Amino acid sequence: MITNSKNASSSFPQRVLHPRDFPPLLKEIPDKPKLLYVRGTMPPKDHKMLCVVGSRATSLYGRRVCQQLIAGLAGYPVAIVSGMALGIDSEAHKAAMDVGLHTVAVLPSSLDDASIYPSTNKPIAQRILARGGALVSEDKGPHKAAIYDFPKRNRISAGMSVAALIIEAGEKSGTLITARLALDYNREVLAIPHELGRETGAGVNRLIREGATLIRTADDILQVLGIKPLDTPRQAALPTDLSEPEMKVLHALTEALIRDELIEQAELSAQDANIALSSLLIRGLIIERLGKIERL
Repeated sequence: MITNSKNASSSFPQRVLHPRDFPPLLKEIPDKPKLLYVRGTMPPKDHKMLCVVGSRATSLYGRRVCQQLIAGLAGYPVAIVSGMALGIDSEAHKAAMDVGLHTVAVLPSSLDDASIYPSTNKPIAQRILARGGALVSEDKGPHKAAIYDFPKRNRISAGMSVAALIIEAGEKSGTLITARLALDYNREVLAIPHELGRETGAGVNRLIREGATLIRTADDILQVLGIKPLDTPRQAALPTDLSEPEMKVLHALTEALIRDELIEQAELSAQDANIALSSLLIRGLIIERLGKIERL
């Protein structure tokens, strides 16, 4: 049973989700919430939810890996779940929206605009709603996030997901709580290898030593989710905030091209093309390998 509540923004009103309507996997955990409060649209039932989390203090490597892996899931029935915290969580939501994937933010606060945590990420929350995603909380509100709310939030993220992908985490990172919860709920724990000696990856490397599934490519993730990679993956809709040069580059990439060929086919100056390429690489929409550039 789903009922409405009037204490949230009228643009995307809050509604109550009763246990019978929870995402199927969330119904299975022993400490499931009594109710959930939702703004926006939850993913279709045929979508596999992937929890993507990591440290608040991120490295460039962590951000790029997050963007590239999520870009590689574009066009597949996958929804990205995270906590909208600073760092990797925010990157995961933005990367999902950039390639047209559904995303769900599970918050430690209530969902009314005044309480959303962190307050600096309110623009991300609004973008998630505008792009057809969802905000989820256990609290009706108004309720500001307190320290005890974060583990509660993490159990919902892990509980509703098929697997938890840990992008970046130090030895004492709170991200490891989500990994432990995922194991407790018999979910797959996936981890990205990091350079030895780098603190931001020490916790992730330990997870791999302890048996977490090592992830190198988006296809590795699809295999864990039970989704067969297509020979020609379906491409999600392009982001709506691309510049004209970026659009020209993407439209020219019907096949892998060397840089000079791409610049010629996109009909751009070298300067405009290089700026566009740098932006698209950072956003995980293209990749350069073996001297050629291709679209993800």
